[in-house]
Amino acid sequence: MDGGGLRLNMNGLDYLILALYFVTVLGVGFAARRAIRTSVDFFLSGRSLPAWVTGLAFVSANLGALEIIGMAANGAQYGVMTVHYYWIGAVPAMVFLGIVMMPFYYGSKVRSVPEYLRLRFNRPTHLLNALSFAVAQVLIAGVNLYALALVMQALLGWPLWTAIGVGAAIVLAYITIGGLSGAIYNEVLQFFVILAGLIPVTVIGLVKVGGVSGLMDAVRDSKLGEAGLHAWQDTGSTANPLGAQWIGIVFGLGFVLSFGYWTTNFAEVQRALSAKNMSAARRTPIIAAYPKLFIPLVTVIPGLVALVTVKGLGAESGDLQYNNAIPLLMRDLLPNGVLGVAVTGLLASFMAGMAANVSGFNTVFTYDIWQAYLRPGRSDDYYLRIGRWATVAAVVIGIGTAFIAAGFSNIMNYIQALFSLFNAPLFATFIIGMFWKRMSALAGFWSLLLGTLASLATYLLYKGGVIDFNSDLEESFWGAGIAFVTVAIVAVILTPLTAPKRDEELRGLVYGMGGVDLKGDVLAGDAVWYRSPVLLGLVAVALAALFYIPVF
Repeated sequence: MDGGGLRLNMNGLDYLILALYFVTVLGVGFAARRAIRTSVDFFLSGRSLPAWVTGLAFVSANLGALEIIGMAANGAQYGVMTVHYYWIGAVPAMVFLGIVMMPFYYGSKVRSVPEYLRLRFNRPTHLLNALSFAVAQVLIAGVNLYALALVMQALLGWPLWTAIGVGAAIVLAYITIGGLSGAIYNEVLQFFVILAGLIPVTVIGLVKVGGVSGLMDAVRDSKLGEAGLHAWQDTGSTANPLGAQWIGIVFGLGFVLSFGYWTTNFAEVQRALSAKNMSAARRTPIIAAYPKLFIPLVTVIPGLVALVTVKGLGAESGDLQYNNAIPLLMRDLLPNGVLGVAVTGLLASFMAGMAANVSGFNTVFTYDIWQAYLRPGRSDDYYLRIGRWATVAAVVIGIGTAFIAAGFSNIMNYIQALFSLFNAPLFATFIIGMFWKRMSALAGFWSLLLGTLASLATYLLYKGGVIDFNSDLEESFWGAGIAFVTVAIVAVILTPLTAPKRDEELRGLVYGMGGVDLKGDVLAGDAVWYRSPVLLGLVAVALAALFYIPVF
């Protein structure tokens, strides 16, 4: 098992499976088109979808390239510590979004996350967030597109340009045609296709190394050693594979980065806003938390299998970079037929991720930039057309940003840097504004701006060699923490010096001010005990804690 090129021996059957998938995806887009009459249908699926559909779409929108290629790369590089990204770095925040924050989002009938900031603070805060979100989405879409092209180039021998063009064209087609419903129904399909592609890699890989015990022995003999099998051991110091202390993991990742991503990232929240009523909207992220608990089985385990079976994995460049852990395993382990399913699963994951970025971008661009500041008061048809054009623009810009992503050897590090820059200060502004009614509009704007600049400064000083961190990931934990603290300090200093908003302006937007109706649109079946968001959420968090016991 060595480098020897990544080309897969795909045969006619494998290509047939791939072609069938592409036809299905476009078919779903056309089927969804029939339901689009207004801009709310295009951008928010007419707020009509059931909770299981939005829940699976919620988790699938996050199962993009970064997740699958990136988390397997992290599994090979950092070992079992990668599970922190799921059990402390995702599940608690998803549950918090469902129980505490969805009532404000869904109840206030905002169409996007920036729109909430306009109501809570003012227009400058709104514009700042809308612009920074739009930039972040096209940068992340570029990462998904680059990863897609990388895999098609390596596995199928397509040139990078061709692969980027084909991938972009298919995503463009089904979103422009089918809007958010097209994206969401395809994400549900993609969820199952992705699992169908990853489970064979995991199972065959485990059999090959002699089961779980064989894998554990092999990891002990690898460069990670015993430390690669534990999540919390040695986190009192930085002498562990991740190079992070428990405080960085709990506060930086578990609180700021993860809550920042899951609760304010509109590409995710949009899935829940399209649910048919308040109960379904609240259950969306909580239903998604259950699959999320188990995804490390099909990302981290293959990463570890690659670490112990692929000689020389972890090169700085070439075929043996950590990013290639999953493609290398597919090449070495899978028979034809299964191979076609796995390649389809990988491509599905990139398309789901990119579709989430693009549909988030077109909504924020149309409602929060174009309609709010450039061309207000036009007809609904006009905004529907702008939304379709914005989709084209997002994909074209994404092709450009794909070449930025090409400059990073581990794309996960690039993504975490983006998150600590865009999401952490936004989350801090949000959470303080949502729970502290005195926080003024001016404080909202300056907190968000200065928090973002503080995170940017930390990153630039680290890159320039002025500050030293153990790894790129440790920098993103600290950058996020520093952004959060900056926002809090600015809010506390500026708020007493500026005028607060009137109480009646804050109803339904701030905790404890009333105006949120949890039961108004309840359906007959929603009252049963097993559909309670609070109960479902507490069980998910308890499971996440239990899962840590065997790998402590």
